[in-house]
Amino acid sequence: MSTLGRSVGLILLAACVAVGTSIAALGAAEEVRIGFLAPMTGPFAQIGKDMSNGFEMYLDEVKADFGGAKVTFILEDTQGKPPVSVLKAEKLIRQDKVHVLVGGLLASAGYALAPVSTREKVVYLPSVPASDDLTQRELDKFPYLVRTGWTSSQPSHPFGKWACEQGYKRIAAIGADYAFGYEVVGGFQKAFEDCGGKIVQKIWPPINTKDFGPYIPTIKRDVDAIFTLMVGPMSLQFPKQLAAAGIKKPVLGGGTSYDEFVLPSMGDEVIGHISALQYSAAIDTPKNAAFVKKFREKYGKVPSYYSETNYTTAQMVHEVMKKTGGKWPGSEEFVKMLSAVRVDAVRGPVSLDDMRNPVQNIYIKKVEKKKMFGFGQDELWNTVIKTYPNVSQFWTYGKETFLKQPVYSRDFPPCKHCE
Repeated sequence: MSTLGRSVGLILLAACVAVGTSIAALGAAEEVRIGFLAPMTGPFAQIGKDMSNGFEMYLDEVKADFGGAKVTFILEDTQGKPPVSVLKAEKLIRQDKVHVLVGGLLASAGYALAPVSTREKVVYLPSVPASDDLTQRELDKFPYLVRTGWTSSQPSHPFGKWACEQGYKRIAAIGADYAFGYEVVGGFQKAFEDCGGKIVQKIWPPINTKDFGPYIPTIKRDVDAIFTLMVGPMSLQFPKQLAAAGIKKPVLGGGTSYDEFVLPSMGDEVIGHISALQYSAAIDTPKNAAFVKKFREKYGKVPSYYSETNYTTAQMVHEVMKKTGGKWPGSEEFVKMLSAVRVDAVRGPVSLDDMRNPVQNIYIKKVEKKKMFGFGQDELWNTVIKTYPNVSQFWTYGKETFLKQPVYSRDFPPCKHCE
């Protein structure tokens, strides 16, 4: 072959390779890598499983396709420990090159993971950590954070008002001794006392307490009701031991005290107990009925809040990726786009306020034994008895007024009526 012929051949070959490469590039799927942090071992393992099941069920429904992007889901076990959560987050970012971190469990884990997100400039979506200040006084430190769940005190504000309106005047509070407990109890106390009620006692058992023998006898007997905030295995043990002690006072609880992750393991001792949260498996809407039936068919149990909040988180990420045509827009643009998302979620309508926290319905729920959604036997359900629509993290106080007060803590609000 002549030199000219070889040259022409090489040019044609190069052109074919280029065209082939272009076609391959056009056909290559975009990818969005999601790092999911949940406790898969240890005392909170069942919660972790509920968390991952919710997110993965949504992925299964859309065939792991977010607007044309293939979703790579990478699950890491945090053991329910904030330091482990940080190590696993750093692994997901540096080794797996994730675009988004989702999850964590305890409020303390949220406070630990948010600075990692800032340092590494990676989006963090706390779907479960409800640490109030992540989307309040500390938000400026966390430009890549968007909360898809709730703040600890968000359901407690309407709940405190509701309790006051039922005629309760004096309430004793007993809650897990860490940030989440302080914020749930604090929000309830603030709204309850602003309405005219009095918190006359606060008791703080350590997180993961199993024996409430040292605490239950100290609960004042002349109160109108008991407000409780329990997490993990505490949720199961406290009401059993309270009933065994013969205490028959009305019991009100933060949402995790009676969430569906533990409710099926409870007995008749919790019938009539009342709690507040942004989700109940007993929300009587077609969307939730379909969700509950599908989840139960797939996983053999009723979905918990931990399942729904992660299912909805996946839905919200999907909404952004649909708008970008499946292309990752970069962390800053993703945060901006997600902040503007509104979804008709399983829990109800969800939008975000200007501090990147959900505005959503809060449900007051009563534990009842009944049949629901065509299931054949009587079971314990969190029946919705009142809905407060479009509740923000600042309740009716207004953002500026609310943020002037300290974050809820062991000492705030002060127990000025404690006896």
